[in-house]
Amino acid sequence: MRTHTGEKPFHCSQCGKYFSTKGNLVLHQRIHTGEKPYACPHCDKRFGRKTHLNRHMRLHTDEKLFKCSHCEKRFCQKALLIRHERTHTGERPHHCNVCGRSFKQKLFTCTRCDISFPTLQEKILHSQEHRDQKHFHCQQCGRACVSSSSLNAHMRTHTGEKPFHCSQCDKYFSIKGNLVSHQKTHTGEKTHTCPHCDRRFQRSLKKHQKTHLEKVYQCSHCDKRFHHKFNLIIHERTHTGEKPYLCSHCGKSFAHPSIFKVHQRVHSGEKPHHCSVCGKSFSRHDNLVTHKRTHTGERPYKCSQCDKTFTQRILLRIHQKVHAGEKPASESVGTDLLN
Repeated sequence: MRTHTGEKPFHCSQCGKYFSTKGNLVLHQRIHTGEKPYACPHCDKRFGRKTHLNRHMRLHTDEKLFKCSHCEKRFCQKALLIRHERTHTGERPHHCNVCGRSFKQKLFTCTRCDISFPTLQEKILHSQEHRDQKHFHCQQCGRACVSSSSLNAHMRTHTGEKPFHCSQCDKYFSIKGNLVSHQKTHTGEKTHTCPHCDRRFQRSLKKHQKTHLEKVYQCSHCDKRFHHKFNLIIHERTHTGEKPYLCSHCGKSFAHPSIFKVHQRVHSGEKPHHCSVCGKSFSRHDNLVTHKRTHTGERPYKCSQCDKTFTQRILLRIHQKVHAGEKPASESVGTDLLN
């Protein structure tokens, strides 16, 4: 019944997460304790779940139990077989509760308004509409936040407060999540396990999981294939020239919604990305990342010919023209990008 009521009475005392069954809590707690009771007899790997051990064992046996009934492909997991077979049958078992459309892969539902989307990217874009409903305002700079907790975190960019302390290296952080991520560099803890291959990661494994997905969406103009329909739609606009996102201020059009959103800040003057060290604001996140290097001294772009280092890739490219015998453009180009 808890799947219907949403009740989650079992509480993790270490991170605050709640679970609907005691078994799920026990499995989750192994992330914190590092307990891995299931050992592989062929190698030194251990696992927190028996299902993960069974899946891993197939790597040693090269066992692919699940065969496609339409072609010769075989899979080590039933879920991968089911997803693959839909490319043959055309089955679309997942239905949108708003428009009734059907889809081959599961839908992503907004937790605030229950609208479903065929791709994660579309759900994220939709969620932005909720995030734009910001009712908590900073009295110092006027920035609006979606919640009181995010406002409190933002206020630390003004005060410089960093209340979250790493006990192992004396570093301080303004956000607890940043401290938790940092601490994993000391412990080597890898809390994110891939359900397909049992590899573990310190940070989110979303990028890795895409390596297991089939690229079922093929471009009708070239041979490129994509994991998600949204990426296919965006790619095909490079062939068709379609730019459906029109700026009402200057008439410019854009093919990608995120690029359109960044462009709109040119007109609005909005600079939502703030430096936690000096308080300077930027319209783009990548410009903030580059700016922070003026505080940290980080210069990640290194010339392979003379060992000079740079804070921006574009400055490295300008410098490399010196070695190529070309006349370099002014290095003020890099500075202009930050304004």
